Amino acid sequence: MRLLAWLMLALCVMAPVAHADDFSIIAAEAAYGDIALQIAGPQADLTQIMRDPNANPHRFIADPALAKQVASADLVIQNGLGYDPWMTTLLAGSGDADRRVITVASLLHRKPGDNPHLWYDPAAVALLAQAIADELKTHDPDDDKALRNRLRLFLASLKPLQAKVSAMRSKWTGTPVAATEPVFGPMADALGLSMHGASFQAAVMAGTPPNAADAATLETELRQHQVRALIYNPQVTDAASQHLLDVARTAGIPVVTVRETRPRGKTYQDWMMGTLSALDHALSSGAS
Repeated sequence: MRLLAWLMLALCVMAPVAHADDFSIIAAEAAYGDIALQIAGPQADLTQIMRDPNANPHRFIADPALAKQVASADLVIQNGLGYDPWMTTLLAGSGDADRRVITVASLLHRKPGDNPHLWYDPAAVALLAQAIADELKTHDPDDDKALRNRLRLFLASLKPLQAKVSAMRSKWTGTPVAATEPVFGPMADALGLSMHGASFQAAVMAGTPPNAADAATLETELRQHQVRALIYNPQVTDAASQHLLDVARTAGIPVVTVRETRPRGKTYQDWMMGTLSALDHALSSGAS
């Protein structure tokens, strides 16, 4: 009996302990990938798919190599709402009962037709961080203390961003702005901005020509300074949105560049804070 007990103890000691670095995570969007990395730790086995800040994410096409990665992943993070439909296809084609999937749209209880750019929704980030931590804890209970510490630090790092949103909302609620594409919509709502040109933006996102009347209305509003700033997405653009950009510059309307994809070398927090600061400055400079 003593020998058996000793052998069982030895096997427990010698058995490899699972950690985040042997738990493969695939994030469809770079924004979610950065959050996952901050929660899982720098040694995490993480793949970020759409990470080119100059590419149009709405035109992304998955390849066979990606299908193999998804098939072997332990955790997949996707956006949902039709933003990354290729991921839904890959998941359906490689069923794995043990694989976990986090869909950010589900965390926020969003429905088809809602704005899909959820990483610009301040509520999404903390929910995603907690969901990732929950999955990692299930995988590696022995890392619970370190995991809880990383989650605590991450949530604390969001406080300056939350304070910035609150301060800007107090200052700019009801301020009229326009945009060439709806990427910034969730954050604009959080800031209380009055967003103009929703139909124009939706058409640009869908890759269809905007309605001529919608385009003319936005052009008039820019020329007559009826909006305080133009939010421009350089990753998803066409001739109509480029024309609006030219009109805004000619009219002296401040232009704020807002991207869909996290810039290389920046954390999610730095990216969002930089974007908010640029918008705050633009609205201040465009004040009458």
